[in-house]
Amino acid sequence: MVGQQLHSPHPMGIAQQRAWVEIDLTALGDNVQQLCAHLAPGAMFMAVVKADAYGHGAMPVAEVLVRLGVQRLAVATTQEGIALRQGGIHVPILVLGAIYTPAEIEAIAHHHLEPTLCTPHQAALFAQTLTPLGTTLPVHLNIDTGMSRLGTRWTDALSLVQAVHELPSLHLASVYSHFATADDPDPTFMAIQRDRFEAVLTELRRHGFHPPMVHLANSAGTLGDRTLHYDGVRIGLSLYGLYPAPHLRPILPLRPVLAVKARITQVKAIPPHTGVSYGHRYVSDRPLRLAVVSIGYADGVPRLLTHKMQVLIRGQRVPQIGSITMDQLMVDVTELPDVQPGDCVTLLGQDGSEQITADDWADAIGTISWEILCGFKPRLPRVYLN
Repeated sequence: MVGQQLHSPHPMGIAQQRAWVEIDLTALGDNVQQLCAHLAPGAMFMAVVKADAYGHGAMPVAEVLVRLGVQRLAVATTQEGIALRQGGIHVPILVLGAIYTPAEIEAIAHHHLEPTLCTPHQAALFAQTLTPLGTTLPVHLNIDTGMSRLGTRWTDALSLVQAVHELPSLHLASVYSHFATADDPDPTFMAIQRDRFEAVLTELRRHGFHPPMVHLANSAGTLGDRTLHYDGVRIGLSLYGLYPAPHLRPILPLRPVLAVKARITQVKAIPPHTGVSYGHRYVSDRPLRLAVVSIGYADGVPRLLTHKMQVLIRGQRVPQIGSITMDQLMVDVTELPDVQPGDCVTLLGQDGSEQITADDWADAIGTISWEILCGFKPRLPRVYLN
């Protein structure tokens, strides 16, 4: 009726009518406290909130982190840093990605972000762009000790530091490197990288350069070896309650922050020898009750999980059946006769004594939990708890 006020049919609102991501901010805070207590004395906590805080929502996560006393944040792109500034985040923000255009350099300066420099050529471009603006930027130098990604090779680190020292408008804020194998139980190559990093620092000091801050450890390095904490650590995955490798689990009791939930939209009985979903990759071998769940690969549930995943309903595990589709998937609820449309399904998270994690999904399809977390699409509302 025209002019009639419409009300949500569910007290939690429309965000939880179909499918959603729950972010437990209390768990986030607990993880921060656990990690801070684990740090070596004097080491700074730099929280990595790139990729929308690994799918958790950069602004709400950053607000909690700043409130808890985290001194620095790190992002991958200039745009991610600008979004945090526009949201009211004022702590130092390190941009980890490489920047090579004057327009982006000007944006970095305007929003008081702190860039990573990887080469002397990049440093010269920064100085050329910034000098006419009368602006001095703190810059962080990425030294490649074995990742073979961004950064100046460790044997050439001195030339990069000298270039920055001689250029106007640039102020050295830190020297850092990144581990390639810190999550490997075999520490051999991690030790090689640490030794190369130490050699760089020794050479810099011998030539009179004393970086205000040096940092090396990611989540795996932070958990595994407190001697790697230096002046600070860069923590991403573990902040969100997951472990970079199974052997690191006993070190701290972290709690997953993210859960994924959806609603059952239909329940039906199907007879034996009935195909389910596209391609009939599943054909029933008995009478069963099938529930349709309102989430699919367009939301971030990998299609590769077809027939390799379970979900939780009323605290019990039930198997997924038939090909996962763009917006929906099916589960076998034969053993749960009271299930009905509107019931909540936990795809990731805890229900009763049962828990399914991003590691479970990653192990099932041969990927990593980082990719699972970053894969949940914007059409899934983020619902923040506590």
